Amino acid sequence: MSIQEISVSNNQKKALLKAIKNEEVLFQDDNGDVVVSVQAYADFKQDKDPAPIEEIIENVALDFSAEYFIFS
Repeated sequence: MSIQEISVSNNQKKALLKAIKNEEVLFQDDNGDVVVSVQAYADFKQDKDPAPIEEIIENVALDFSAEYFIFS
């Protein structure tokens, strides 16, 4: 399993949780990290402009070859 871990602020975590309500795409784990399924997010963002994560997490290159993004 490949993971891209990205450090974000608490405000950015809250914005991510608010922007994406679909639990197949994004959920918050027990320790507070926000976990994103890359494949589900790629499908989800097709109809969105701008894409929610890229809009909230500026200046971070997302690796779409990973299976999960972990925002901690």
